[in-house]
Amino acid sequence: MLNTSPVALLSLGALALSYIIPSPVLAQPEHQQKLAVAEYQDKVYAAWLGQIIGNIYGLSYEFRFIDQPGPNQFPYGFGPSLERVEQVNGAFSDDDTDIEYMYLLQMEQHGIEPSYAQLAEAWKHHVRDKVWVANRNALTLMHAGYSPPLTGNKRYNPNWFQIDPQLVNEIWAVTAPGMLDYATAKSAWAARITNDDFGIEPTVHYAAMYAAAFFESDINKLIDIGTAALPPNGRFAAIVEHMKQLYQQHPNDWQAARQQMASHYFKEFDYNRGAWTVVDANLNGACAILALLYGQGDFQLTLDIASGLGFDADNQAATMSGLLGIIGGTKALPKDLLFPLEDADWQLPFNDRYINVSRYDLPDASLRDIANRTATQGEKIILATGGERKSDANGDYYLINTKGAFNAPLELPTAPTLNAELGQPFEFDIQPQLGHDAQLSLIFGQLPNGLSLNGTKVVGKAKVTGNYQFTVALRRAGQQVKQNYQLTIMPADLALQADEVIVSGSVSAEQAELLRQPDHRQTIYNKSTDSTPKVDYYGYRWSQPQRINTLLVNPGNPNEFGGWLLSLDVQYLNSQGQWQTVPNIAISPAMNFANSQWLKGSFIDHTITFATVETNAIRIIGYAGGIEPDAFNDTPKQYFSALNRLKVYHQSEPQ
Repeated sequence: MLNTSPVALLSLGALALSYIIPSPVLAQPEHQQKLAVAEYQDKVYAAWLGQIIGNIYGLSYEFRFIDQPGPNQFPYGFGPSLERVEQVNGAFSDDDTDIEYMYLLQMEQHGIEPSYAQLAEAWKHHVRDKVWVANRNALTLMHAGYSPPLTGNKRYNPNWFQIDPQLVNEIWAVTAPGMLDYATAKSAWAARITNDDFGIEPTVHYAAMYAAAFFESDINKLIDIGTAALPPNGRFAAIVEHMKQLYQQHPNDWQAARQQMASHYFKEFDYNRGAWTVVDANLNGACAILALLYGQGDFQLTLDIASGLGFDADNQAATMSGLLGIIGGTKALPKDLLFPLEDADWQLPFNDRYINVSRYDLPDASLRDIANRTATQGEKIILATGGERKSDANGDYYLINTKGAFNAPLELPTAPTLNAELGQPFEFDIQPQLGHDAQLSLIFGQLPNGLSLNGTKVVGKAKVTGNYQFTVALRRAGQQVKQNYQLTIMPADLALQADEVIVSGSVSAEQAELLRQPDHRQTIYNKSTDSTPKVDYYGYRWSQPQRINTLLVNPGNPNEFGGWLLSLDVQYLNSQGQWQTVPNIAISPAMNFANSQWLKGSFIDHTITFATVETNAIRIIGYAGGIEPDAFNDTPKQYFSALNRLKVYHQSEPQ
């Protein structure tokens, strides 16, 4: 039953003393805000508790309402997700909270402004499964040798427009109370780990609302504050204004507004063709704005509407509940949502337990401890950006410099060996978000004739083949960092002169031809009609012998439950007309051959090198993979592979 003992009530209210003992009103400089330390700590705790409530509550409605909104019968209740709460006797981790907790650990280890490189190492260590769309693509790019922001760049991450960053970056604003410039800049910087362009705009909007909510409680004003932080002609700014119009048109009918919203944004656009549109960043961001508008600060109502609006509902439920937690502090959180198990003898919300069930090597923790540690990082940021901690008769307080600026760590991204073709257009944008106060220059090595460093890009058409190493320096405010890159200029693709594309299975001749067509983003899925394990192969045949020592393989975009190889060999046709396996092949970057979807990359080029063979035919061959679909999919298990492109080369060998 609900615990309302004096001990429990004290634990919820102890951090909220500033609500009971008001501070005297003092004139502050325009760029300063005063915030009691106890009030800040309470709001941080409430932000975490709000996200925990919203995440667990919303999980029961995640992807439940797609074509139609949920019923207008509130409250919905926690639903099936309470079973996990009962199992762990507290709160459990999920991707709406665990990455923020991981980021907290990085701030504690590396300082208040950890670098892209440090965060990427944390991703690779802690995130090994239960990762989807843009987050998964970013993670697999990290394993392939790319580091942020290239991991979120639309050139490499095919899901750059999905929901991912708006569910993992709230901590940057929670630790920057009232500091809108700092919170939005840091959140945008972190969002580029997984996303790009307007795919980061909802994240920035949320960050502005979160930072402002420490001093502003009006929902409509907060929404406008968020919009003011966006590019004036940006996609999400227009969507927010559209949601406000829908609210005005249907002030008492959130379901009607939802359906009109969905008719505009739940569909394919040029940027998301073939993608899973249910988790689009702007679609779900629109849901968040509607939840705020129709909830108007009522915690339970906002939570239910966020759940009923559907799509990736637990994200909106978690993030908007965290926002309301900041606005009202712990006293605004409904006790029945903090103590959802009637028979549990809990003294503190969610038994003060955060149990890791989603990430490798992420320690369990006390929720109060997580909140206190987060507030400690927030204090460090306040002080580092020109704020102060002071005392008066009412206790300790902060004077916050609301104009504090975030200066991203100076660094250059890593990348695996870059590949270009002789005479073909090439572009590598090293640091697309380079500020006006920074300068990029080539300081060592040389680029092949035909390529040059133009601003932040290596561009041009190479006029000579070969392997090149070069070093780029980034300078800013008297500081300099360097990064080495390798570039291989390949000769002409021999696949273009092949007489035949040879492919196993059910792939049509028209589909097979795509394997050697340049610059397309289609994936050929070599599916079967049953669930029998099989071997797949892809290759080419020529009428005249060819000298070959390099293949470029791009697996394309695997499906969620199949579309990958469990092994890969290179075979060539010997003089007796028999397929012979090429020994000692080297694959770079390495491919993941586990029979699991979690670490499968999308549209990543892999170069396979080996001793030169002379042959009329060559192919890659391997066992096709596949796993049992989850409960949401009633399709049978199938073994199949996928491929986007297969190129064939003969590189000049050292004399």
